[in-house]
Amino acid sequence: MQLFLKLFGPYLQWVYHCFDRIVINGHLVGLLRENQVVYFFQKVCGHAKITKEILRQRTQDYQQWVKSYAHNHKLPMEWAQKKERKEDKVRPQMERQLKAGHYGVYFIIQSMEQGWTFKVILPKYAAQDPNYQILKKVRSRYTHYYFYIIDEVVGPMSLRVASFLPFTVTAYLNGHNYIARALERQGIKYVKDDNRFVSTADPDKLQGAANDLSAEIIQERIDYWALIVSPKFSPKERESMGGLHRLYCIEQVEYCRNFIFKRSWPIRSIFQRSCELGLYLLTADRVTALFGGRRMRRILGKLQNVFERTDHGMHVFRTYWRNSFLKQYEKASTFLRMELVSNNVKDFKLKKSLKHWEPMRQKFQEVTDRFAQVQAQHLNVHGQLDILARLAKPVIQGKTKVSGIKLENTRVLRLLEVLMQGASGHLRQWTTASLRKTILEDYGLKDKDYTLNQIRYDLRKLKLHGLIERIPKTYAYRLTTPGQKQAILLIQLRKRVYGPIAFGVLRRRPDAEHCPDSAFERAYQKVEKAIDEVIQLMAA
Repeated sequence: MQLFLKLFGPYLQWVYHCFDRIVINGHLVGLLRENQVVYFFQKVCGHAKITKEILRQRTQDYQQWVKSYAHNHKLPMEWAQKKERKEDKVRPQMERQLKAGHYGVYFIIQSMEQGWTFKVILPKYAAQDPNYQILKKVRSRYTHYYFYIIDEVVGPMSLRVASFLPFTVTAYLNGHNYIARALERQGIKYVKDDNRFVSTADPDKLQGAANDLSAEIIQERIDYWALIVSPKFSPKERESMGGLHRLYCIEQVEYCRNFIFKRSWPIRSIFQRSCELGLYLLTADRVTALFGGRRMRRILGKLQNVFERTDHGMHVFRTYWRNSFLKQYEKASTFLRMELVSNNVKDFKLKKSLKHWEPMRQKFQEVTDRFAQVQAQHLNVHGQLDILARLAKPVIQGKTKVSGIKLENTRVLRLLEVLMQGASGHLRQWTTASLRKTILEDYGLKDKDYTLNQIRYDLRKLKLHGLIERIPKTYAYRLTTPGQKQAILLIQLRKRVYGPIAFGVLRRRPDAEHCPDSAFERAYQKVEKAIDEVIQLMAA
């Protein structure tokens, strides 16, 4: 992390790290296993024989309660549609609730999904007890309810409740929503776009709010809403089953480091190049070390690097390891994110219980810090800047279109060469007349070969492209600092690269055995040989 800040600190506005998406499962401790369910119905509820009808009655009672709850609170309740994201469906309603400052449940979606439940099976052979039944825990497809909530503490969240025993609850939260609520309570202004902060009045307070997200806060808010929207149990049932409290386990978690740059450069120019380097520099041993694992011959899950482009044009670099992966992507023109996604925290030798939240935070910070260290080296490369294409584009000034600067334009390059040769001497500052006189003398040209109007047009072209500037309160001009670099690049490309290579490829190729001992000549021969190989491959 320190290396990244050292290399790109001058280009950064600010940096923050936090939890992003959080998925937590809540299980009723007293109804997890088959023997517990048998005890509950026989000893607590007084049903001697457990049948499908008894299990179904609990489901029907809860489904009827959900319909009454939606009706009494005037909540929209709809079925999930295929190929439609639930978050997109409820977003308009959520934005209206946030704007009005309302809290609570604002939408309910029903969905048929896979989940754990209990199945009654008739015994294969007759038993002495006529009430004997086999109860087996299986996965089945049944109705789940998604309660979309705006909480006062953690902000927008959702709670998925299974309508069949054991009534598993799944909470979906986002660390950015919690940070936003914390900043609002402190009166700190911020700008938030989706799940990223664009700006804030106090970055330190924002990072402090991110660090304050704890297991106690998460469990308190889930318990609060689970008590309201999940199936109800009588006081007698709760007392007999030891309270029927929920055990919360981490199903999926994302931890991200976010870098907000001052401008789109250098993200756009170097991000793709760094991903290309990462594809072959991050070998299996390095990826394993990056995640803090041990080198093994076989691992469960994935071990690979992927560079992909999503539908909306955003490039994403992913490094997979077991059931987790690290990804890096540009979320906006000035926003770079490095994110760790874990679908099984046991890969990091961590326990899934919510009680182990802080060890998980520390471990994820270490992994993302190592990833930032490696990616800093990959980002510290030469980017892609097509200066020739940029200079070749015409520039519009008012209603006039001025042509660009191209390598084949001999007149402009001749002008640049004279300016560069005299930049440290008599042509450090010059007027149009004095410059034209120098060009005519150096190249032995006549007055009609390079008229005053022609040089004025060429100088106007250089000025519009930012290569030269007028000295204030004078009629003299000078080369700008970027203009000097671009002029050197154009001249050397033509005289030292394109010209000699084109001569050797198209006109006459010097004999390699009798060439002078020159590094330039050896380099030209290598390029010519490479061009010949490419032509042979294309012909094949």
